[in-house]
Amino acid sequence: MLRPRIPVNPLPTGIVTPLVQPTSVSAIEPHHTAAHLPVCNHHHAPAPSPTRSSAARFTPAGLALAIAGGAGAVLVVGTVLVSMLLAVAVTAASVAVCAVVLRSLLNGQHRHH
Repeated sequence: MLRPRIPVNPLPTGIVTPLVQPTSVSAIEPHHTAAHLPVCNHHHAPAPSPTRSSAARFTPAGLALAIAGGAGAVLVVGTVLVSMLLAVAVTAASVAVCAVVLRSLLNGQHRHH
């Protein structure tokens, strides 16, 4: 029959304990509080404390690569923005030239009649 596999240590201690098969159904008792934890006589390693060592650390080559990548991204974005601005300026100039030409044509037609 299928039996559930229950972990041995209910709290994380940093030590990896293998899962064991209970020998009988009465051996399965959940431990919910610290008062119900079994007392053992072996040493537990302290849980690792979160420190600033988990921050990303760069090697000199990695730092140079990150700076080069950032500079490349800035250059690409700058090029795209300048080209968009240039396209808007060229469009505005061509619309202005067309407006001046149409105005002169319409004024010339009114004077000849």
